[in-house]
Amino acid sequence: MDYNAKQLQIIEVAERLFSQKGFAGTSVRDIAQEADVNVSMISYYFGSKEKLIEALFQLRMTESRSRLEMLMMASELSALQKFNVFIDSVIDRLMSNQCFHNIMLREQLSSDRTPVISEYIRGLKMRNVELIKRMIEEGQEAGEFRKDINVSLVTTTLYGTVNYAIATQDFYKIINGLEHQSDEEFQKHLRNELSQHLKNLFKSTITNEHHIQN
Repeated sequence: MDYNAKQLQIIEVAERLFSQKGFAGTSVRDIAQEADVNVSMISYYFGSKEKLIEALFQLRMTESRSRLEMLMMASELSALQKFNVFIDSVIDRLMSNQCFHNIMLREQLSSDRTPVISEYIRGLKMRNVELIKRMIEEGQEAGEFRKDINVSLVTTTLYGTVNYAIATQDFYKIINGLEHQSDEEFQKHLRNELSQHLKNLFKSTITNEHHIQN
């Protein structure tokens, strides 16, 4: 679905507030006030707060889906090259949309989960697993990747590492002596470090090169 400028503004404001206050802690009136619109406009465009967060998930999922499908069709890339591009896309997506991923983390850690959000998160995670599985199977068929790869652990390692790095940025700055860096400098540094680390890690664990058998 295509959204007009006003709808996108409302979605972005809602995303920020849901990230800060949680879905249950954010009212439609809060969103209207922050977006400088009236409550009736939000009701007209989205119907309810639940429909608004559905629109947010659909928007973010559509944005990433189109990029990833193009990656899978890139026949000129080897399986490892595709996986490396995927690693960078995950890092960029999570770091560029930190509010959205804060919503996901908050919901998954909450004891009072919102069914509609949980359903979207489950669908998003399943899609990510299926995509990684496709890339790994492609690499296995080409003889690039090992045959005994645990897709669930690959997914957990990739997303867990990036999410943890984002969630503990202030601590990362302290232990690495980077407090002097501007936010822009630090974000660039963290992106580069995550990219290099994860590419080296997965090259050593999923490819047939230099793999240590148990």
